Amino acid sequence: MHGLFGQSGRRVPAVPRRAGESGRPHRARGARRLRSLLSVRSVAGQVFLLQLAVVVLLVAAALVVLVVQARRDSMAAARQRTLATAQTFANSPGIVAALDSPDPTAVLQPRAEAARKAAGVDAIIVYTLDGITLTHSDPSQLGKHVIGPYAEAAAGKAFTRTFEGALGLSVISAVPVRAADGSVVAIVSAPVTVQNVQHTVSRQLPVLLGGAAAALGLAAGGSALVSRRLRRQTHDLGPAEMTRMYEHHEAVLHAVREGVLIIGGDGRLLLANDEARRLLGLSTDAERRRIADLGLEEDLAELLTSARPATDEVYLAADHLLAVNKRPTAPRGPAGSVVTLRDTTELRALADRAERARERLQLLYDAGVRVGTTLDVTRTAEELAEVAVPRFADVVTVELLDQVLRGEESSGVITEMRRAAVAGIEEHRLLYPAGELIRIVAAPPSEGMTAGRAVLVRDLGTADGWRAQDPERARRILDHGIHSLLVIPLRARGVVLGTAHFWRAGATPPFEGEDVFFAEELAARAAVCIDNARRYTREHAMAVTLQHSLLPRGLPEQGALEVAHRYLPAKAGVGGDWFDVIPLSGARVALVVGDVVGHGLHAAATMGRLRTAVHNFSSVDMPAEELLDQMDALVARIDAEEVAADDEDGPGIIGATCQYAVYDPASGQLAIATAGHPAPAVVHPDGTVHLLQLPVSPPLGLGGGLPVESAELTVPEGARLVLYTDGLIEDRHRDWDLGLQALRGALTGPDRTPEDTCAAVMEAMLSDRPRDDIALLVARTRRLDPTQVAEWHVPRDPAAVAEVRTACARRLTEWGLEEQAFTAELILSELITNAIRYGAEPITVRLLRDRALIFEVADGSSTSPRLRRAKATDEGGRGLFLVAQFAERWGTRHTPAGKVIWAERSLHEGATPQAEELGEILLGQWDDTGL
Repeated sequence: MHGLFGQSGRRVPAVPRRAGESGRPHRARGARRLRSLLSVRSVAGQVFLLQLAVVVLLVAAALVVLVVQARRDSMAAARQRTLATAQTFANSPGIVAALDSPDPTAVLQPRAEAARKAAGVDAIIVYTLDGITLTHSDPSQLGKHVIGPYAEAAAGKAFTRTFEGALGLSVISAVPVRAADGSVVAIVSAPVTVQNVQHTVSRQLPVLLGGAAAALGLAAGGSALVSRRLRRQTHDLGPAEMTRMYEHHEAVLHAVREGVLIIGGDGRLLLANDEARRLLGLSTDAERRRIADLGLEEDLAELLTSARPATDEVYLAADHLLAVNKRPTAPRGPAGSVVTLRDTTELRALADRAERARERLQLLYDAGVRVGTTLDVTRTAEELAEVAVPRFADVVTVELLDQVLRGEESSGVITEMRRAAVAGIEEHRLLYPAGELIRIVAAPPSEGMTAGRAVLVRDLGTADGWRAQDPERARRILDHGIHSLLVIPLRARGVVLGTAHFWRAGATPPFEGEDVFFAEELAARAAVCIDNARRYTREHAMAVTLQHSLLPRGLPEQGALEVAHRYLPAKAGVGGDWFDVIPLSGARVALVVGDVVGHGLHAAATMGRLRTAVHNFSSVDMPAEELLDQMDALVARIDAEEVAADDEDGPGIIGATCQYAVYDPASGQLAIATAGHPAPAVVHPDGTVHLLQLPVSPPLGLGGGLPVESAELTVPEGARLVLYTDGLIEDRHRDWDLGLQALRGALTGPDRTPEDTCAAVMEAMLSDRPRDDIALLVARTRRLDPTQVAEWHVPRDPAAVAEVRTACARRLTEWGLEEQAFTAELILSELITNAIRYGAEPITVRLLRDRALIFEVADGSSTSPRLRRAKATDEGGRGLFLVAQFAERWGTRHTPAGKVIWAERSLHEGATPQAEELGEILLGQWDDTGL
């Protein structure tokens, strides 16, 4: 720029140069660079010349290797060429025929010459077995007798040999010519001079030399670039300059604020800068001395002399905390190590605070994982105490309001609390034990708790307010070494649920202000879990109350079965399991076990609806399979209604299982049907267990309208029927088959009462935390004695009624029930007359004596009678009314052959109207005006 413009920026004319001066400065700079590049006094020049020499040697060696390899390949190519040519011509078509012709030479000579020129060999010679030449590249040799090493070829074996001929080193191959029968008829040989093959290599040699020259040029250029780069980096430094640079490096090394040590492989100190001497207190003659003799701390000296590396390991040296880093110098240098030392004394306090903060964050994370693993209020309080000991406090106690422990809402009035958890102390008399009710007194910690704020007592020995709660216990606490207290209220949704007391003892430092914020965060997380557990406890108690109200309060009186039962709700919540014992007509009893899918209030409420439905359907004496058909339709309808009402968010029933069995003590028959429920077990009086194989039907609500099948079998007297839900069999620790095997083992054995059977089964099958409800029903069968049953066949004739009445009175007299005769005759008369008048044959009367007197009249008609109040002008219609007045229960059940009208009259005095009341009942059917 200065050559074109003056200092003021004005353009000035350029001074013309003389001829020959235009490129002189550039040529001068290039010459200086070249001299610097080739100068052996500079590091760059030495590197360049060394690299150039190495490249020249490598190129020369490569050329030698290529030439030797080419000559070796040419000899191999000559051998392959002659052998291939001889074999090709010996096996060419028509050669055998040409040998048999009158003039073989005339036929084969032109072929041989053409093949020789194509193959590039010196000659293709055909000999007879006696050595007469038939073809030759030299016509003067035709017909001559030749003696050569062709015995192997004449014997049928081809060969290749190398020989020194008039033309130089040559290779010849001989191959036999075989006739059709395999015999050798001639010999074909193909000689070639190796020099003829090597001319190919000779043609390639200039190319190789050119490539080598190009490689040498490229290598020289690359070396020049590398040397130029090195020259730039070293700035053409010579030995003196390099020495000066080393001196500067030494000055910098000793000026840094980080200690540097270089230790040899023999454990001697080779180098120590000024900072290292200051930090370690080394003397001026420390170098070349052994590390063990420098008076360092034992652990630091052990690290410096060992072979292991180190990264930011902290060691104490005098009053300094040193962060030590150590790395080996091998393999990049001689054996030894380099060590750096950094003074971290001032950073130690900051690091301790950072580590404490990290530990607090880790503790909060652990609390989030460990606190609230269950929905039990007390257990959640225990988890809070356990997670804080010993990482935050030495002792932790948690107190909760009684309302919270019961699952109720906090009233906000805090006068007393119950200790829910204690952790970190084994002396039970020192602090209030878990479960103790603590009355709150007016003291600073209590006042802070009622106000919903934290209370920090750094030194319990100098604080007097907390002693008011219990002075004697406070003295024991101080004697035990507890010296600091932090009280944090447990608040959730703005309501105080209780408090958490954190205590520190012994050498643990007292609580500080920053500990309050951490404890509040920890308590806030735990309070949410406690509140969740409280709400669950409330809902669980509501569900259990609802479920217990829907389950049977007691077993009805009946004489057919001796029954015992067990019901156990799941730990995770109530479910929909239920059982029932329903007395039926004819002294029969129905056993019911069911299970609604799911848990909670919805499952319990649905169970109540299904149980009520079973009672209603059983009241009309439906067969077992028909009852389950009706239940299947009912569950499907309920499910559809709930889904339609709640749309996609509706819980739905999804299905339920049910088992319905009817036992008849008169015949010992058991009719049973099941819908998706586990098959019951029958324990025979001899103790053997038989799992019934019942027709399989889908669960209720999933049957799709398909009919349910039932099974009938005869059960011996004294056998035990065992009905259960799947929660008894399945468990997280065993599958279905193992559960059935365990149940079979629990039932097998000597005869036991149903109550003992239930106890044995629950003891053998029950796990610590059942995940599903368990319902178990065990019933031991009884049979009616034949003397307790009387049966008569009645013709369809009104005159037969009197005979049956007489027989009935006679049987009642035998049973000692003469006082029941008049009422029994009246009931039977009305039932038989009704069957004769409105029913169909056959008509059968059965009288049973059990806990009640049972009357049954069966006929072949399926028409059911209906109770109605007769008009004053009606002559009939009052028979069933009288039956209803004198019987405790009456009804109709249908059978495959017709129906049975039955009535029961209690044997207890005063249970039904007496005979003297008959007149008043009959007269009550007419009023005075009608008469």
